Amino acid sequence: MLKVGLTGGIGAGKSEVSRLLVEHGAVLIDADRIAREVVAPGTPGLAAVVEAFGEEVLADDGSLDRPRLGSIVFADPERLAVLNSIVHPLVGTRSRELEEAAAEDAVVVHDVPLLTENALAPLYDVVVVVDASPETQLDRLVSLRGMTEQDARARMAAQATRERRLEIADIVIDNDVALEELQRRVKDVWDELVRRARGARADR
Repeated sequence: MLKVGLTGGIGAGKSEVSRLLVEHGAVLIDADRIAREVVAPGTPGLAAVVEAFGEEVLADDGSLDRPRLGSIVFADPERLAVLNSIVHPLVGTRSRELEEAAAEDAVVVHDVPLLTENALAPLYDVVVVVDASPETQLDRLVSLRGMTEQDARARMAAQATRERRLEIADIVIDNDVALEELQRRVKDVWDELVRRARGARADR
């Protein structure tokens, strides 16, 4: 098994890269998706979030109002740290369960938005960083996700700097490109990951 940590700044296009890697055969463990699961209605995770932030972060149906919570934590590093201290251990436990269920020869891609911030690089055999310029990130967040420029800048500022992400990268995918070119680049990265996975098996 080759354990790959995939990360990138918000709006860099990491989700598209993870989707393409799955098409090539990767086993994807999506930290964002798991983070939603562990705070679903009725979970201990949601109860802990409500205890920390109050009932104002609940939607009318009892689910977590993620935009409301986001507007609270992304403008306040201390409150963001409180949220992370609740959610991250739960995500880590579930991620390990899914990894253990994968085949022995799998290329397992962990899609981890906060890999850099939480110093998780040593957990993986290879770290892949999806990179884009801050201008590209901002444009995508505003035009594709409908964020205000202020919200987009706050979320970008709450993450690690571009330089810190690139420092931990074993492989960088430059995504200041059109989709067709990104597809070609991801195919090249997939071929490299398969080569490394075979090499790791041969070394055992």
